[in-house]
Amino acid sequence: MRRQYSGTAGRTGNCRIGVFAACASTRGRALVDRELYLPKSWTEDRDRCRAARIPDEREFRTKGGLAKALVLRAPASDLPIAWVTADSAYGQEGRFCRLLEQSGVGYVLAVPKSQFSVGCPRVDWLFAQAPARAWERISCGDGAKGPRIYDWAAIRPPAVAEFDYQDETPVRQRWALARRSLSRPDEIAYCLAYAQLDTTVEQLVRIAGMRRAIEECFQAAKNECGLDQDEVRRYPGWMRHVTLAMLAHAFLAAMAAAAAAAAAKGAAETVPAPWSTSPWQRSGGSWQLAVPAARVHHTARPSLTP
Repeated sequence: MRRQYSGTAGRTGNCRIGVFAACASTRGRALVDRELYLPKSWTEDRDRCRAARIPDEREFRTKGGLAKALVLRAPASDLPIAWVTADSAYGQEGRFCRLLEQSGVGYVLAVPKSQFSVGCPRVDWLFAQAPARAWERISCGDGAKGPRIYDWAAIRPPAVAEFDYQDETPVRQRWALARRSLSRPDEIAYCLAYAQLDTTVEQLVRIAGMRRAIEECFQAAKNECGLDQDEVRRYPGWMRHVTLAMLAHAFLAAMAAAAAAAAAKGAAETVPAPWSTSPWQRSGGSWQLAVPAARVHHTARPSLTP
């Protein structure tokens, strides 16, 4: 533990920082992998690392480097990975983007406004020239108060032959996206995307909105599984605590998805089968419910004896 900047706290203080991966789909979301970020002041002090039981082979890696390790481990798992989305700390890491492109994985990554874009030195300069009709109002998913609607603009920068073509045939395309707040038009966020040729802007916006899943996972894991409730001082203790909390959170997410599927199935089974003909029949000046005639068999009423 050392004094360092925490994006969650929004300030510098004594804390530990981890890089996490979450898997999100329409059925649910859960944390699936983790790495502890170690500053250079730690990795260069081997005696301090041994005292904290940090493996000798562990060297300094940036947060982007740790994210690369998570991505490289993902294909070996059973997780169906179609897209990667992350905040600007990773979107501005060129090597991280190249790794995803070489792996053939689509991405929508947030970037700072000063980010270089193909064909333009800054991404915000690119969208400063966008005509008014280029902005389209699209929802990037549902939030606690309903659909999260913003104004979006999207443009396709020039292709990069090394990554976007296969035998002179284009197989992928690049996008730059801007998201503008409806209530504060001066607040504009930017993303760079890499996707298959048939990908639509609506799909890219939906993937960009899925980045919110990691924040929801952190909140749920902290509130329900004690992710941040530890007092460990050594590397193995941190890994064990975080891994167990993630496992508990994934179990709860799987149980919630199974319960939702069962409830949806039960609701579908309770829907009555449609009538072959409409039971609403008009007779005179009113509507009557017409039901098929049924035969009633009268049987002897049983006698009660003392």
